[in-house]
Amino acid sequence: MRRAEQGNETAVVEFIILGFQSIPEVQFILFLMFLVIYITTVLGNLLIMVLVVTDHHLHNPMFFFLGNLSFLETCYTSTILPRMLASFLTNKYVISLSGCFLQYFFFTGLAGAECCLLTVMSYDRYIAICKPLHYTTIMNGRCCLQLAGGSWINGLLASAIVTSLMPQLTFCGPNEIDHFFCDFTPVVKLSCSDTHWIELVTFILASLFTLPPFLLTLISYVYISNTVLRIPSSTGRHKAFSTCSSHLTVVTLFYGTLIVVYLVPKTHTLGDLNKVFSVCYTVLTPLVNPLIYSLRNNNVKKALR
Repeated sequence: MRRAEQGNETAVVEFIILGFQSIPEVQFILFLMFLVIYITTVLGNLLIMVLVVTDHHLHNPMFFFLGNLSFLETCYTSTILPRMLASFLTNKYVISLSGCFLQYFFFTGLAGAECCLLTVMSYDRYIAICKPLHYTTIMNGRCCLQLAGGSWINGLLASAIVTSLMPQLTFCGPNEIDHFFCDFTPVVKLSCSDTHWIELVTFILASLFTLPPFLLTLISYVYISNTVLRIPSSTGRHKAFSTCSSHLTVVTLFYGTLIVVYLVPKTHTLGDLNKVFSVCYTVLTPLVNPLIYSLRNNNVKKALR
């Protein structure tokens, strides 16, 4: 354990990420599993991006946002899995303070951007189904670029504010992070300075950058559902719903696991399962997104063929 003298205190200069060390007998199996997941995630999302760029049938707002989501998911999973895989191989679980804060910045920024981007995609489906005659006018190229760019900027800006405050904390006690990456709560728990202010700022920013997107997504689907149910023919209802069913599945998976990890009170049982749920939204969600869109979207299946 490396430490540096700071006044009368001993300051921690690096953390040990415990990860899954509590189950050493399955380390090799976990390595193979996460390696296959990472390779599949990257290849699947890259395939979606290539299809969106090269196939002219996919040159519309819905697939423009899907391409953005695939690129985001590739970056998102790459902030965590490569380092975890390296730890499995080398048995070195040490990360510097600056490395930990940098990982937290990218992870949180990309998660926030995904919240905004999923909302933008639900708004796109709302315009397409509820206001089809105005769709091409509203969702023009400039609007799509602004919505996508705004999603990235909002997520990274909120993350930058919190991350800039974290180096002001003092770490002088235990330096073991009981998680497989540098998340906010496990890191802040190790600080021996007052953390109420940074927890308050983080709570406010998290509320501002996640609750409104979540509520707007719900409102969009309420309007979409009302419009779809008023379509007289069952074929028309099925066609209208099929255009947004993939997105709705992704939204449910993403927000469902986030709610369990961050909002459900931490009992002893859920505390033990916290890493499992965290794996779901950091590792499995980026994996299943390209599968969901490629298997449930006829345009993507045609492009693949």
